Order: sequence, then structure tokens, then C-alpha cells
Amino acid sequence: MAKSLARGSGQDKKVLERLQKRGNIPAHIAVIMDGNGRWAKKRALPRVAGHHEGVNSVREIVESCAQAGVKYLTLYTFSTENWNRPKEEVSILMRLLVSSLRDERDRLHTNNVRVRTIGDFASLPQDAQDEFLDAIELTKNNTGLTLVLALSYSGRWDITTGIQRIAEQVKAGTLAPEAITDAVVSANLATKDIPDPDLLIRTSGELRISNFLLWQLAYSEMYVTDVLWPDFRRNELFAAIESYQSRERRFGKVSEQVTPSSKTASKNYVRRLLKSVSGI
Repeated sequence: MAKSLARGSGQDKKVLERLQKRGNIPAHIAVIMDGNGRWAKKRALPRVAGHHEGVNSVREIVESCAQAGVKYLTLYTFSTENWNRPKEEVSILMRLLVSSLRDERDRLHTNNVRVRTIGDFASLPQDAQDEFLDAIELTKNNTGLTLVLALSYSGRWDITTGIQRIAEQVKAGTLAPEAITDAVVSANLATKDIPDPDLLIRTSGELRISNFLLWQLAYSEMYVTDVLWPDFRRNELFAAIESYQSRERRFGKVSEQVTPSSKTASKNYVRRLLKSVSGI
């Protein structure tokens, strides 16, 4: 396992200091952790070896996000579709989830990390549910990084169950159909009290979001790397954050509207736009 940042290289610390000085650390990072199986196959190892090494990446990324000042880290840990994998692999993954959380729970608590889950929690094996509930209870009052584990989760499941909740409110007469807004939809999703991700990271080079946070990723910045998840460590995370910091987030607006101290520029832009329209 890689060293913790507190004991890491001077170069690591310099990079982190540079990122923090820029002052634009994403508040919420979501990660699609992909490539465990391919990592193992490249080394002629069983797939489970990739999953085990992937746990080390999780540990380092959680630690590094906490140290960088990220407030929320959501990891796509086990999707609804993952239940369709071979039963033996699913069983191994569930056992690995339980053992990893048991091993890491006290460390997370000591480092002020709060653990949460989103997804169809009731579909998990009972021992997994018990382990996660213990971790959630232990860390519920922590105020540092919130680690959100998406378990038996999919974006379509989230939206579907959200619609069902809204439909029940309409049926009960507590919500008028015309009162349904974006905010109402968001308030009925699994992430109702979690801000939308600022940055989505996907490893292994795949160019899709795989049914992950479909509603919440509407305006997230995306960072895709060919690095397989077991090789994704601190330096890769810092590269993703640095890429995010170099971007201009416009949310449908134009540059003149979102650039700091650009009120005059924005007014000039509107004047130019009106002038060009009037000349048509």
C-alpha cells in the first residue's frame, strides 16, 4: 500500500499545497471505479486480486480527498447491474466489502470521516447491512469528509424510486402536480441532502457513466483516465483536481456572466448581442 500523505513525498505535499492555494477544490467528487478485472487479467491473476488491490486505491483516495479539503466523495461501489455477475464473484465482492469496512472503520472514524450509503440497501446480505450500519452509527457525528458508498445503486433506480415518492405525495394531496420542480425531484432522490458532484472521475478509459447519478451529474465536470482503478492513486487524483481547476463552469451561461468581477464585461456582452440582433 502506498504511504499516507502525512508520510508521503515532498513532491506530493507541494502539489497539494499548489492545488489548495488555487482555492477551487471540488466540494464533491464522484468516482466510477473501473478496471479491477482488467488489472488482474494483465497480470494473469484471478479477478479477485484486482478487487483486493482496488481496496488499496480506495484507502489512498479517501485519505487524499480528506487532506485536500474535499467535502464529499461518492464511490460507485456496487451497481444494481453488478448483481448479474457470476454468483461466485458477487459473493467474493460482498465478503470483501464486509471485511474491508470492518478493517477500515476505526481508521475512518479516527480521521473524522463520516460514512454513508445510497442505493437499495435492503438487497445487500444481512452481514453487509450490519457492518455498514455499525460504521454509519460510529461515524455519524464526524465533520470531515463524507464518504458516500453507492451500493446496489443505479441512477434509474434512484429516479424511479424518487418518482414513486412524488406520486405518493400527489396521491395523498400533499403535493400538487404543478408544484413539482427540479428541487422537488432532487429532494426525493437518495442524495437529497448531498450536493451534486462537481467532478466525476472515471478510470479505465471507458466513455460512459454506466447508470450512475444520472440526475445529479447534469452539470458535473468529467475527467476520464486510461489508468485502471487499482493503479489510480494520489498523483492521479491530484491530476484530476488540477484539470477541474483549469475549467470554466458556466452552467449554460456565457463566459462574461461567470467570470469573477465581470459585471462590466457582461453588460458589454449584452449590449453587443442586442446591437447584433437589431442589425439583423
